[in-house]
Amino acid sequence: MLNVSLLQNLLIIAIACSTVTVAFIQKTKRFLPKSYLIPLYSLCVNLICGYYFCNTFTSDVNLLESIWVGLFSFLGADTIYTTLEGKLATHGDIINSKNSSKNDIVGEITYE
Repeated sequence: MLNVSLLQNLLIIAIACSTVTVAFIQKTKRFLPKSYLIPLYSLCVNLICGYYFCNTFTSDVNLLESIWVGLFSFLGADTIYTTLEGKLATHGDIINSKNSSKNDIVGEITYE
């Protein structure tokens, strides 16, 4: 029989965890050399964060359930990304702005 109460609890934890991981991944994806690595990076971050999130803020979630929280968080992050579409910078935009800011540093100094 399906334990609906447990599933609901894991999904609630995953929603909270997903909001943290989406922000973290958005801030740190600029350090990835190629954009195709972002989904794998996101999965790893969600699984690790799900594990630590469950161990920190819950008392009755075991390792397997923590992994499910990380997986739900990873899958739910896609919904958050599509909701925020157009508001989040793409990997190419971040890399281009990072490269252009390095080139513009010399030209930004002005003397009055």
